[in-house]
Amino acid sequence: MSLWQSIFLGVIQGITEFLPVSSYGHLVVIQKLMGLGEIPVLFDILLHIATLFVIFIAFRVRIFRIASAVLRLMFHRSKEGDVQEARVFGIIIIGTVFTGGIGLAIQSAGLSQYQWAVFVSFIVTGILLILVSILKPGKTTSDPGIFQGVIIGVAQGLGTLPGISRSGITIAAALWSGIDRKKAGELSFLFFIPAVLGALILELGKTGELAGTVSFPLVAVGMVAAFITGMISLKLLLAVIRGMRLYLFSIYLIPLGIAGLLLF
Repeated sequence: MSLWQSIFLGVIQGITEFLPVSSYGHLVVIQKLMGLGEIPVLFDILLHIATLFVIFIAFRVRIFRIASAVLRLMFHRSKEGDVQEARVFGIIIIGTVFTGGIGLAIQSAGLSQYQWAVFVSFIVTGILLILVSILKPGKTTSDPGIFQGVIIGVAQGLGTLPGISRSGITIAAALWSGIDRKKAGELSFLFFIPAVLGALILELGKTGELAGTVSFPLVAVGMVAAFITGMISLKLLLAVIRGMRLYLFSIYLIPLGIAGLLLF
């Protein structure tokens, strides 16, 4: 892998992680188009870690409130509102259990090696974004419950399919389960934190394999590129969610999926 290839992959990760177009699907296709061969999954996960830092910065106030509430409750020094914040933490953990189970099952199926599966998933994501823009729940709330946590966790697990947008499917799940659109994006990205950290822990044992394929400086450059572009794309996605214009990305995804099935 060259310097420019690493930068390009980092830029693609940063742009597509927060836009509902599937960062993993794009990385799989682009790596194959570049003729890079088999790159350890750890490289992709480290690019995700770079975009995770974007989430920590963007939602630092909410993350701090949740972490502080959990710690205060652990040491019996709770304040008003701590129970609700800790409840959100518990719901995220419950949802993440479902994410992990479904994600491991999908990973063992090895679908990422089939390009047709990626392109079909692009089309599915595009259709999903159209549906979520049309179908709206009768009642909405800003406070998620266990039901919403399970639904979002399952959706995030399905989002590990290459070509299915993690952000797109979790935001859709949040909206359909009754979370209002102001909180749907935030909740989607809070769920992302334990999921990507868990994936990192599972792949850390393959550091040597990654070092034999991609040097540390190239990994670092790719992560920086992902972080910078991620800051921009996150702001764009949050604006799109507020305006309920997620369907706009289907204009890109559906033709991309059809073209991929016809050409590859």
